[in-house]
Amino acid sequence: MSWAKGPKMAIVWTIVRVWLGIQWITGGWHKVADGFDASGFMQGAIAKAGGDHPAVQAWYAAFLENVALPNAKLFSFLVAYGEVLVGIGLVVGVATIPALLAGAFMNLNFLLAGTTSTNPILFTVAVILLGTGAASYYYGGDRFLVPYIKEKFGKKGAKNAAEGGATV
Repeated sequence: MSWAKGPKMAIVWTIVRVWLGIQWITGGWHKVADGFDASGFMQGAIAKAGGDHPAVQAWYAAFLENVALPNAKLFSFLVAYGEVLVGIGLVVGVATIPALLAGAFMNLNFLLAGTTSTNPILFTVAVILLGTGAASYYYGGDRFLVPYIKEKFGKKGAKNAAEGGATV
């Protein structure tokens, strides 16, 4: 996919990345502003685990019932603020790869909970952007931050290696 990684194509990926970020901010902002309680969503997902053709796999329903539901306040907080932070990261192009991974992970969990909606589209867009590599943040803050971080920590690692220490 080398054709997809040049500066001209990076304009397209930037538009797609910003669009994806806006989707996350829009979805998360209402949860943050209005308060969000994921327990109803989790209970609904657990209920979808029964019957002949369950929308939710038994193992995931067990996770929701035994781990997520008892910690619904924590999960509600993580989802609401996670969505907003993923969106901000994508719009600004800072921590783009972690934001794409976190967004895709949330979409995967929503899909596993039996919610289709826009999740397949958002998940697919995140995976495509991950495949573009640096072209996904060529026009963003990571264009400057990633080389800086590599240089900063690369010199420290090289210095430790030269002195016989372990590298990270």
